[in-house]
Amino acid sequence: MYRLQSLAARSLIAGALDQCTPLTLTSLTGVRHKSQGPSVEKCGQMRFITAEAKVSAGRLGGKMREKTLTMDTLNPQVKAVEYAVRGPIVIKAGEIERYLEEGGTKPFSEVIKANIGDAHAMGQQPITFLRQVVALCTFPELMDSPSFPEDAKWRARRILQGCGGHSLGSYSASPGVECIRKDIAAYIEQRDEGVPSDWENIYLTTGASDGIMTILRLLVSGKDSSRTGVMIPIPQYPLYSAAISEMDAVQVNYYLDEDNCWALDINELHRAYHAAKQHCQPRVICIINPGNPTGQVQSKKCIEEVLHFAYEENLFVMSDEVYQDNVYAPDCQFHSFKKVLYEMGPEYFNSVELVSFHSTSKGYTGECGFRGGYMEVINMDPEVKAQLVKLLSVRLCPPLAGQAAMDVIVNPPQPEEHTFKQFHQEKSSVLGALAEKAKLTEQILNAVPGIKCNPVQGAMYAFPRILIPPKAVEEAKALGMQPDMLYCLRLLEETGICVVPGSGFGQKDGTYHFRMTILPSIEKLKVLLGKVRDFHIGFLKEYSALEMKSDLICKT
Repeated sequence: MYRLQSLAARSLIAGALDQCTPLTLTSLTGVRHKSQGPSVEKCGQMRFITAEAKVSAGRLGGKMREKTLTMDTLNPQVKAVEYAVRGPIVIKAGEIERYLEEGGTKPFSEVIKANIGDAHAMGQQPITFLRQVVALCTFPELMDSPSFPEDAKWRARRILQGCGGHSLGSYSASPGVECIRKDIAAYIEQRDEGVPSDWENIYLTTGASDGIMTILRLLVSGKDSSRTGVMIPIPQYPLYSAAISEMDAVQVNYYLDEDNCWALDINELHRAYHAAKQHCQPRVICIINPGNPTGQVQSKKCIEEVLHFAYEENLFVMSDEVYQDNVYAPDCQFHSFKKVLYEMGPEYFNSVELVSFHSTSKGYTGECGFRGGYMEVINMDPEVKAQLVKLLSVRLCPPLAGQAAMDVIVNPPQPEEHTFKQFHQEKSSVLGALAEKAKLTEQILNAVPGIKCNPVQGAMYAFPRILIPPKAVEEAKALGMQPDMLYCLRLLEETGICVVPGSGFGQKDGTYHFRMTILPSIEKLKVLLGKVRDFHIGFLKEYSALEMKSDLICKT
């Protein structure tokens, strides 16, 4: 149906119909649409009345119909959800980008979005082999092309054989394509040096976020003091706080130790747990390793302490391990929670309930848009596992292209294959550049007065602590915003740099931070860090001058 372009036109139609006046759409809009059909020629022959025209006619006769869904009737849990990574700063950055595109002028020529871990948006090139396999799965006619290596073709054929109708356009079983689940289990066994993995405990997900949300839905229950408490690290990735708000669970904060490179302190876990027991029932502890936004890599000893704590307090463990390939510090190593649990002995390995998560979005591939991921579920009650499968069935299945991408990550070219050399070069190049940028970011930020940045041991972010003068804090409070929000807004408006305020991730009272990704190219990252340095020095001078002026006024 041809959609009218203006309310005036719709009102004209409604009025004309009331008066039974012959009328054509062309006479109103000046445009004759080739699928327009016959005009309304006389009263009673309303062959071209749209629903919008009827509504317009109804407005003329009386009170406008009230909306069913308003802010008053909206689910209050939705209103409570906040997601800083795509919050007000990012919306403002988009507005500035459009302004610049339309010819507007600013003190800068572009907006550099360092707010989110979107590798390809920052210029990272795809891993060739992964794209070849997914392309072959998507368009099997390419199997005849000599441009595609046999290593990619046999993987694509195997994946397609597991798909209904040998097509990536079919639904898969809700837990995922069986051969991909088996490949993931084999990958986990190899990664964890022989620790057994059952493919039936593997569930493909739409990115790691989907799996995290699904498991939390299983865990949240109870009312009042028996309501589920979810222990999360502070600072945290805002998915967790958003999910907790949406599900009306209780957020239980445990603070990472900034003075000890954001390490996890077992005494802090005990403090947070026992304080929460006064008003909720803590049932689950979430760990992000390597850390987002903090970039730390937890030691094996720390992981052992967390698992012992979970064992003693009967807590379900959720281990977010999407950055397991992103470890840069030479003295750090990724340890999976599952492997450490296994090495703690059968008493632990056969009893602690653990779900770990991985994704196509991070690592060296950065394939965020495919929305691929998986979770491995350990020691879940069989009846609860049946409920998990039921819950997964409601969303039918994860995207098959994402499942195929995940398969390439866990089943990459091997040294004996022709594609291994190029694959290894591309992977090493990405991870080597990230390691270089992690060190560069730490060094430049720590050279700026009033900024302190812990080593970026892993993941894709720095989370520096920033000094904000008291006058700036007062101004922010007067404007009804957090001081680091004021800082980041000023940084964006004056330099075009988009970072996320630390308050969106959580931080200790009286401290201020921002999160920035290290994903831009070396050249662009140097520009970004230089602008941050210059802005911060100017920010301190501006508000220090205001304080000095205020002191002089008070003295006089």
